[in-house]
Amino acid sequence: MKIGVVVFPGSNCDHDCEHVFKDVLGQYVEMIWHKETLLAGLDAIVIPGGFSYGDYLRTGAIARFSPVMGAVKEFAQKGGLVIGICNGFQILLEAGLLPGAMLRNRSLHFICKDVHVRVENAATPFTNACHPGQVLKIPIAHADGNYYTDPVTLAGLKANAQVVFRYCDADGRVTPEANPNGSLDNIAGIRNAEGNVLGLMPHPERCAESVLGNEDGKLIFLSMLESLKKNKKPLKMVEA
Repeated sequence: MKIGVVVFPGSNCDHDCEHVFKDVLGQYVEMIWHKETLLAGLDAIVIPGGFSYGDYLRTGAIARFSPVMGAVKEFAQKGGLVIGICNGFQILLEAGLLPGAMLRNRSLHFICKDVHVRVENAATPFTNACHPGQVLKIPIAHADGNYYTDPVTLAGLKANAQVVFRYCDADGRVTPEANPNGSLDNIAGIRNAEGNVLGLMPHPERCAESVLGNEDGKLIFLSMLESLKKNKKPLKMVEA
């Protein structure tokens, strides 16, 4: 498979994602600079974490206008898999590829620690290697991870099974105490209505190999590869 990892000025998890797909999972990885407008022959796109454009204005607000995002939108519209991690999730929200917005953490502090998330929907291209209700231990590192949307949109997300991950405790209980940032309904990750775009705040690339003491995040990437193998079909060249 050919995986594209988008690189913005300020991205700092791009090579982490490259390492997992290339060195851990043995896939071909292409690093895509933010000024690119052509995405040719890719099977999936990763929008990694970091501080794109220094998080000026607000997280993801400037990155959404990068030339590459027009191509990413078209890629997604054609059914291509897109995953946005942390800052990548924020960019997907700002670009309108996912509904809602990110607010400052409830504590107003940057949080960097391991958390537990529960798999709410295991029937997605990003979670098919998991089982419903499975608890994953994945690290977070963000200051603006407090997901918010209006009541109507939230009801739609729940009705359409678009909430993919929720913050929980180690036993899978979704509680206020298990919510690290104040995120609405303990939401840690959502997908679009079509199911091919996922945004999540936790960093699965930071727990995808045994040397790190935890491989839970690897399940998300393995799910993507399994889905791509089952639905392999060439995507047309995309021009923004």
